[in-house]
Amino acid sequence: MSDNICPSCNQELEWDSGYVCRQCDQRYRKIAHCPECGHELEKLQACGAASYFCNTCNELKSKSRLQFEFVALSE
Repeated sequence: MSDNICPSCNQELEWDSGYVCRQCDQRYRKIAHCPECGHELEKLQACGAASYFCNTCNELKSKSRLQFEFVALSE
């Protein structure tokens, strides 16, 4: 089972140029938070790999320790 679950109805989100819940007809943005300070992380994408950087702690964070949240996009 996927970790990409709709926060409203608990159905699995699909990828369609972004995360979308077909049940709720809602699009979401996936946000990573720093495990130490809780601030939103900056996603650095390069050569097919993603890294996460915390501007508050001023360091890279391990993806395995991150806290993710889905935030609804307004139309």
